[in-house]
Amino acid sequence: MAVTVSEGAERLMQAEAAAERYQRTSAERHDVERQLDAGVKFPDSPEAIAVRAARLLDRQAVPAAAAVESIRDEHLTAPAAYERILGLSKELQAWSFLPRGARAARTVARISARENGRELPIGTGFLVSPRLLMTNHHVLPDAASTQQCLVEFDAQVTVDNTPGASIRLELDPGTFFVANERLDFALVLVRSADGPPPGEVFGWNRLSVQLGKLVIGEPVNVIGHPMGRLKEVAVRDNALQVRMDDFLHYKTDTEPGNSGSPVFNDQWEVVALHHSGVPDKDERGRTLRKDGKVWQPGDGDDAIAWVANEGVRISSILTHLAGLPLDPAGRALLAEMGPDSGLQEAGAPPRTAPLPPAGAAGAPAVADATGAPAVAPGPTRESTGTRVGLRAGPTAFGGTRHLVFVHGRSQQGKNVEMLRRDWSAGLNHGLTRAGMAPIDPGDTWFPYYGDTLIGAVEQNESVPRPAAGTRTATAGMVAEACAPAGPARGTYERLIAEAAANAHMPPDGATANEAFGGSLVGALQRQLSWLAAKTDLDEWVIATILRDVAAYLDDQEVREAVLTEVLRSVPTSGEVVLVTHSLGTVVGMDLLTRLGPDVNVALLVTAGSPLGLDTVQNRLLVGGPKLPDGQFPWVNVWCPTDAVAIGCPLGDTWQSELTDMAVTNARDRAHDIEEYLLHPEVAARIGTVLGAA
Repeated sequence: MAVTVSEGAERLMQAEAAAERYQRTSAERHDVERQLDAGVKFPDSPEAIAVRAARLLDRQAVPAAAAVESIRDEHLTAPAAYERILGLSKELQAWSFLPRGARAARTVARISARENGRELPIGTGFLVSPRLLMTNHHVLPDAASTQQCLVEFDAQVTVDNTPGASIRLELDPGTFFVANERLDFALVLVRSADGPPPGEVFGWNRLSVQLGKLVIGEPVNVIGHPMGRLKEVAVRDNALQVRMDDFLHYKTDTEPGNSGSPVFNDQWEVVALHHSGVPDKDERGRTLRKDGKVWQPGDGDDAIAWVANEGVRISSILTHLAGLPLDPAGRALLAEMGPDSGLQEAGAPPRTAPLPPAGAAGAPAVADATGAPAVAPGPTRESTGTRVGLRAGPTAFGGTRHLVFVHGRSQQGKNVEMLRRDWSAGLNHGLTRAGMAPIDPGDTWFPYYGDTLIGAVEQNESVPRPAAGTRTATAGMVAEACAPAGPARGTYERLIAEAAANAHMPPDGATANEAFGGSLVGALQRQLSWLAAKTDLDEWVIATILRDVAAYLDDQEVREAVLTEVLRSVPTSGEVVLVTHSLGTVVGMDLLTRLGPDVNVALLVTAGSPLGLDTVQNRLLVGGPKLPDGQFPWVNVWCPTDAVAIGCPLGDTWQSELTDMAVTNARDRAHDIEEYLLHPEVAARIGTVLGAA
């Protein structure tokens, strides 16, 4: 069959290309080997080691207690501490290493081609979304040949070392198929017949564009079907040797049937797509056999002396996929690969028109808990069509203490009562976990400035904001597309640059982002992409948040409009517990200078805050990292994977009674306020103060 002939020829071509890259990087490899012989465990750059250590800690891949125990008795520099953490990761594996490896193995399938009534194993593939399977281009070079292939999941032995029952599925290249010869990858839809998508049965690997998945000297693990045999695993007796722009070289035991296998780190994250061995060459560039003689085509692949293996970097494949001109259906399939892939469906949140006047046709009504229309307490301006903030009832928390929520950006057009309920639900989740009584949403104050902010910003900008549907993951122009007009542009650029520097971006930006590399446009985009790769937020989210922070700080009309709106729905006397989020932490800090003389702050909570950035601090109404007259308890809660909180912790710069709390939020909700409030240690601080009323 043509597929087997072309597959063999292309495999040899890929091996030749891998050998050329191996020879070209010989100086780097020899330097790595020299450092390893000298006792350097991880001969990689300090930046790469720092980012890798941060990722391990962020994802609890290294037990925090073990990390503290290993470094607390010595005075270590930051690089030495990072290397100690990597050493723990390499030497100490939790029990979960084995079941997580077994879970990853279920995503791997054997690929076979039908030829003259037979089924010939030709490679390995693995699921990267509920419906998409990845393998090599030289395994599935085109849609026509792919149509003649099938995949077998669970083609492996049982715990008793007897062959198990495999599950056979068909491929559907007619619905989705993309491939690239240089990067040697193919991505194809797996037909699910009448059952659930295969990823819901066997699991799938969440590919990530983020930095910190592997450093030189760390082991890799490969799962595949060498020579078409039942599933086999090459675990940990190997190491990354050389990292290139698009390829990795590593030592491990693999055979030709491993083409298309996933290459994992010890946390079972896919770091590369295995595609070729690296053959040994003589001084004339001829391939050598294991016995030292010159290899001839008739000798077979198993006679070749392989000196290393090569995989295609997953980040390079994701970058290529992001740039493909696919139709909406194809783009939606890629989006199923998840937020870490950087391939989520493009499109900014739709801009919502102002509400019509109350009672007019089409005017929405806010419902209370019974479902009946309700009118928000406090000042109302329905005649203007603007949503307004909500006041608490007069007896809430004894009538002398008030809980005030100050939201962040991107809340325009939303149901204010539902926002208040969402915040209250997050807090109640945390209070319940802390063993404390929940609150009634109606007992909270919820100033609302979402419509005011977006209206003021758009009125004062000379160019319109990007409309829905203009966001793309391919052009590398998110930073420019989101940049504000006027004087706020400079502040926006400084915010991104400072945040990137705080996230340890190398000065030259050379290793800033696995996802986009040299295709980025300008320093501003490189900085933004570094932030996205370092954290769990995508570029668009980071850019739009920092854009609105810059607009608020640098445009006096915007600032005054927001503060005026917030002051309409805050108490004028009594003790206040002020809980703020994102841009709301900046607004809240300014609000402290505008509260009346009869208001005392009992507790300030800031969550997901940019207050750690000098660019923000210097533009606050308080004039720097200090609070207005009068000290009060302040809790700053932040997540290391939240790019907006990249300047945290705050304790080293702010002069106040400040407690920094680092928490671990869900990966896809690193910046969400509900995620911050559900942590019992955060909710307990709020609940304790409210309970003292």
